[in-house]
Amino acid sequence: MAELKAMARWAKSSDFATFRSAVRIVAPGSASPAETVMFGMLGAPMRFGGFACAGLPKGGMRLNHRLDFDANAVRMASGVPYAICDAYIPAAKIDLEYNGAGHEVENARIHDGQRNNGLKGMGVTVLVINRDQMRDVSALEAMARSIYKAAGRQFRYTFKGYRLRQEGLLSDLRKGIGLPGA
Repeated sequence: MAELKAMARWAKSSDFATFRSAVRIVAPGSASPAETVMFGMLGAPMRFGGFACAGLPKGGMRLNHRLDFDANAVRMASGVPYAICDAYIPAAKIDLEYNGAGHEVENARIHDGQRNNGLKGMGVTVLVINRDQMRDVSALEAMARSIYKAAGRQFRYTFKGYRLRQEGLLSDLRKGIGLPGA
């Protein structure tokens, strides 16, 4: 992060405007390329094509945030003492989880069920995003709307052409991690 910020200070010409903007909104802590895309779409400001969940109060979106369970939640989770949330949104008490192929094996499904029960015991809602939804701007918008509603905030666009920006951002983010554009 420090190197990126130093580079952004050095890159002053208008040719680097997009780079400087990206450095301002990047968040440390992503554990996978897919989490980076998820944060980019749901966290980035709307003017860039994101859904601006990172701008919600109480800390926006926290990547790979540890939530320690209380005694009841530990029992609900069959002894699992905490959860690492892919993206935790404190204002909405929502954990966004990206479930790629690794979550389809039996052991992962059992562990995911236990941690989700523990999170439920802590009053946290888990929203799971799968590979298909990470290509679908409408699905991501529906999740953003749910997040805003849970946070007690109104979701609304303040400019025209938002869908083109969203599709462009999603496509560029996917290409950035080696996947075909959306």
